[in-house]
Amino acid sequence: MPKEHTEILSLADVDALNLLGVGDRHLKLLAEDFPGRITVRGDKVMLSGPRARVSEMAAVLLELIELAKTGRALSEQDVQYALGLRGPQPERAPGGEGEGAVFQTARGALVTPKTPGQRLYVEAMASHDIVFVIGPAGTGKSYLAIAQGLALLRERKVERLLLVRPAVEAGESLGFLPGDLQEKIDPYIRPLHDALADLVGTARTKRLIESGVVEALPLAYMRGRTLNSAYVVLDEAQNTTMMQMKMFLTRLGNGSQAVITGDITQIDLERPESSGLIAAQRLLAGIDGIRFITLDENDVVRHHLVRRIIKAFEQMEAARAREEEPA
Repeated sequence: MPKEHTEILSLADVDALNLLGVGDRHLKLLAEDFPGRITVRGDKVMLSGPRARVSEMAAVLLELIELAKTGRALSEQDVQYALGLRGPQPERAPGGEGEGAVFQTARGALVTPKTPGQRLYVEAMASHDIVFVIGPAGTGKSYLAIAQGLALLRERKVERLLLVRPAVEAGESLGFLPGDLQEKIDPYIRPLHDALADLVGTARTKRLIESGVVEALPLAYMRGRTLNSAYVVLDEAQNTTMMQMKMFLTRLGNGSQAVITGDITQIDLERPESSGLIAAQRLLAGIDGIRFITLDENDVVRHHLVRRIIKAFEQMEAARAREEEPA
């Protein structure tokens, strides 16, 4: 059985009521997430438990202590935010294992670009406010974008992360699906929740969403909003119309960034040529500050058969196009 580890933090020069919350509400939130013991005595707080979890909780408390020292009135959202995004930052120095790491998951795994195309994609996200990435399934388009957004949240470079998808029916109408409106929408945004859970864990995903720091929502819910200091990922953008794409891009406010992902070979619109992603390719490619990245089957990082499947479908579609060409 691992030996219990203890760490003591000083609360000197900190307003204890502000830090711990009215009725110790903030302390209770911290305790719910910690498998050990948190004991407050005078101007000290003692953490006892498994070494790794004590270190994590100490990092959360130190962040909250520093915020409290600025005179800011701490809220439950601040506590949830710190809990949801706690953990070490990956080493970003070049060379060796983990080169170019974007994020370190709750399990300690480094999220890194694995192909030349993915490296270009990660570099583009770090240097451009708007990035379009187009490529087939399995190339890490959405996963890397969400990891980048979480990294910026953890570094306090943005205040919110929004994950957006168009609710386009692929064979089933929303009106005929069972349940209320939220239950009808859930299948569309479920892949975004799954990616979040893989990166920060299910409990932290729930905590971040409940606190409002992270939102996963259908594209239609973006209308009328202005987003400042936010990182926004528009997933499955091939299924947006031109007007929806314009609406989305014009939501961005000061200090915001956007990543738009899509696969133009899987358009579910009745008129594929009306895709907002195709229109954006045509209209925005030459604008400074906007970067387009194209990934292909060589960037697929899922099961090794996925790459072969994509190649087979591409060959079939190319053959069909040749047959349809006028003689």
